[in-house]
Amino acid sequence: MILAIDQGTTGSTALVFDDEGKIRGRGYAEFRQHFPKPGWVEHDAEEIWETSWGVAARALAGAGISGPDLDAIGITNQRETVVAWDPETGKPLHRALVWQDRRGAARCDELKAEGLEPLVRERTGLVLDPYFSATKIEWLTRNVEGADRAAFGTIDSWLVHRMCGEHVTDLTNASRTMLFDTGRLEWDTELCEAFGVGPDSLPEVRPSAGIFGTTTGFGGEVPVAGIAGDQQAALFGQMCHQPGMAKNTYGTGSFVLLNAGSEKPEPGKGLLGTIAWGIDDQTEYALEASVFVTGSAVQWLRDGLGIIKDARETEAMAASLDSNDGVYFVPALTGLGSPWWDPYARGTMVGLTRGTGRAHLARAALEAIAYQTVDAVRAQEDASGERLEILRADGGAVANKWLMQFQADLLGVPVEIPEISETTAFGAACLAGIGSGAWTIEQVRGMWNPAARYEPKMSRDEAESLLADWHRAVKRSREWAV
Repeated sequence: MILAIDQGTTGSTALVFDDEGKIRGRGYAEFRQHFPKPGWVEHDAEEIWETSWGVAARALAGAGISGPDLDAIGITNQRETVVAWDPETGKPLHRALVWQDRRGAARCDELKAEGLEPLVRERTGLVLDPYFSATKIEWLTRNVEGADRAAFGTIDSWLVHRMCGEHVTDLTNASRTMLFDTGRLEWDTELCEAFGVGPDSLPEVRPSAGIFGTTTGFGGEVPVAGIAGDQQAALFGQMCHQPGMAKNTYGTGSFVLLNAGSEKPEPGKGLLGTIAWGIDDQTEYALEASVFVTGSAVQWLRDGLGIIKDARETEAMAASLDSNDGVYFVPALTGLGSPWWDPYARGTMVGLTRGTGRAHLARAALEAIAYQTVDAVRAQEDASGERLEILRADGGAVANKWLMQFQADLLGVPVEIPEISETTAFGAACLAGIGSGAWTIEQVRGMWNPAARYEPKMSRDEAESLLADWHRAVKRSREWAV
């Protein structure tokens, strides 16, 4: 039995998986969001710990087991969020600064003006942005009493510290701090100096599968044996273990990760380079694309325009039309993400006529989700030299069969949906199983089965024609808010 703790942005989930990958127990609890100033987002680190521990106990009770029945614990977490704690008392010195927190934006602008961004890009594969951990740690160091002597860590590190008393993290989470050299696999002294961060205050970095510490909190000694950031855990849980395999998590936005193999890739414009995972002495890399608005475009149809009452209506509405009749919706409601990275783009509808109806707008919103995914994947293919063979999909939108078929048609490759919908927690469980020796890599690959598979049916000529018109629409949306 493996316990997986999935510590997310709005809540904490725990699942117990048996040796066949079946879920035997679960727990979930939300926690409060704090917004002390515009653009600032914080979480109570103690509340994160309490909810994580509480849902773990609930999952064990649901499975009818206790600590001695567990082989290992795996942890996956919201990435980039930072906690500072007193290394002697273990108490947090401030609320956690969340990945969404933008208080470091002005500092990033200063560092860009000083010419730091090329070094950040070269060493970390990231862009110089307050989204990542470095400016959050710098802010804490400068503004919180005692933080100059604090221990810092991402959420995984905080949970392991509370469980096991260790100050450790894994390669995937380290790679999201903007302080980690993803080629040398070590904290980068130049970047740490630039952000005023002492390397000794940062956790020891270990492979994603292996022993991070042991806890006796559930009775008996149970190892924490697997850790990965949420998107990397989903990539692993979707069994995208070969170069050229990719997963897309369709949520409010979308995260597309493509396995780029064992050589550190050049990210290319509009993409992030990151570590996919590390097992033993083998490190795998990924290219990551962030699409800002996908599911939230459908929410906007419901809440903003009022043309639907439920997101599920869009499937039948899209299918009721033989074509899109030239109607395109570019959902740049908060700018455009990968591969464009245009904060000045704005939402645009083109091709409207007197014959345009509700169904056209619903279909255009669904099509936009698929178009943006294709743009992200093609940028990843160009940067990695790999060619997508299959897309594995998870998230709420996979329930929309029309969208999944359209996605396969545009990509020209199959789209597969897993039986296990909790792919993030499952990925953490798999890493913990491997790291503890309870499971083998071959065993976990055998646990993955498709619940549905969508084969491309559209001709390439038709798909490319649709994409060409989509790009015409994107061009009209760009650089609007100037």
